[in-house]
Amino acid sequence: MNRLKLFVENFFVYGFANIVGKIVPLIMLPIVTRLIPDTSIYGINDILRVVVSFASTFALLGLYDAMFRLYFDKEDLLYRKAICSTAFAVVFRSGLLVAIVLIILSKVLSVVFFNSEEYYLWIILIGIQVFISAIGSIIKAPTRIQNKRKIFVVVNVLNPIISYSVSISLVIFVDPLFGLVFGSFTTSVVDLIIFWILNKKWFREKMNKKLAIDLLKFGLPLVPNLLIFWVFNSFDRIMISNILGPSYNGIYAIGARIAQISQFIYVAFASGWQYFAFSTMHDKDYKEMISKIWRILAAISFIVWALIYPFNELIFNLLFEGDYVNGSQVFPYLFLSPLLHMLYSVISTQFLISKKTYWSTIILFLGASVNVILNFVLIPLLGIKGAAISTMTGYSISVIIAGIVVSAKRQMTFQRKTLINIALFTAIVLIDIVSPSKFLVHCLMSSIFIVVTLRINSREIIELGRRFLGKIRKKKVNK
Repeated sequence: MNRLKLFVENFFVYGFANIVGKIVPLIMLPIVTRLIPDTSIYGINDILRVVVSFASTFALLGLYDAMFRLYFDKEDLLYRKAICSTAFAVVFRSGLLVAIVLIILSKVLSVVFFNSEEYYLWIILIGIQVFISAIGSIIKAPTRIQNKRKIFVVVNVLNPIISYSVSISLVIFVDPLFGLVFGSFTTSVVDLIIFWILNKKWFREKMNKKLAIDLLKFGLPLVPNLLIFWVFNSFDRIMISNILGPSYNGIYAIGARIAQISQFIYVAFASGWQYFAFSTMHDKDYKEMISKIWRILAAISFIVWALIYPFNELIFNLLFEGDYVNGSQVFPYLFLSPLLHMLYSVISTQFLISKKTYWSTIILFLGASVNVILNFVLIPLLGIKGAAISTMTGYSISVIIAGIVVSAKRQMTFQRKTLINIALFTAIVLIDIVSPSKFLVHCLMSSIFIVVTLRINSREIIELGRRFLGKIRKKKVNK
């Protein structure tokens, strides 16, 4: 398949699937917050989600990414089935072990996170969820590896509908916290069942010890990276809960959920990126192609942020009531963070391809260290806004360092005009941080920046436009 067509189709199809999957939660979020006016309940649920994401890292051991990479080493079907079966066998064991540890330590962890043993039953429930979601991630991998996009669209439609049907009913008739927790638990179970029916033929081979070692050699070095991403995305929640209290974490969590609309772009990219990157990695012009993709994605990210951030407070005033409205403080910075993650992922793919994943560990560690240090400084000073700024800054540092490394290794090139674009965008963000909220001023700055960005990237825009017009004309001629 033409590479441009492959990348664009993956981007838009997975993007559509993600939008469909996220639109229901976004619509339901204002309803849920009105059903649960106590922000501390939402804050407790958010901490439980943090524990799930942390434990899942040890359950998966980086084998999801390892499957992707080793799958494309050979075109032999038996080899590929052995890769999938072996990864499942390893994750089944590791996931079960992690779940048992969570169950045994449930009362201790309840005290650590909530200063009380009363939430230990919730820890036990999420321990079971960690096991289910870990093996579910491996079971769904063959569908993603084969780039079967239509299936993900359908599943992404079903999941939130089922999840919120269960969740809202339990919130109203049983218990608010139980409804929030069991909604995501239901999604994990539904995913497991659907993808096992679709992919069970990939997991019938016996575990291959040699392949298990190869998978772990690739996957285990990624575990520190995954833990560091957990620090980026979750550690601030624990610090907010301990420094300011669960109610403030509930406000932060709502701001973060709305900010996840930028995940529409990130997930659209990430869902098809690994297949695209690994399937084209032997092309002669790979370096130039990846550099161009990075420039285009950076421009898209900057423009989308500039379009949305002036309307920050308006969005929250329309959607929420009471203390939840204060989530607008963190929205601009948490909205930007997934976009920075996407830009980092393009660069860090070069470390995966060259099998020098230690660079990612070093770079992400530096970025996460900046994030944690700033959290200790800014949360007491600025509250939840300080935590959001810390997260954004940590991602920014990681992107900058990674860009310097791949540029020095001649794996990617960054044009001067792109660096100018980055400098202008940085100035806009800094002004937003230090200046009081002035809607008209922000709209003006945003408009000027968008025009400048389009002008800077006009060559790539015109080139893409010509290619698409050419394809449309070609189709008409063929008809």
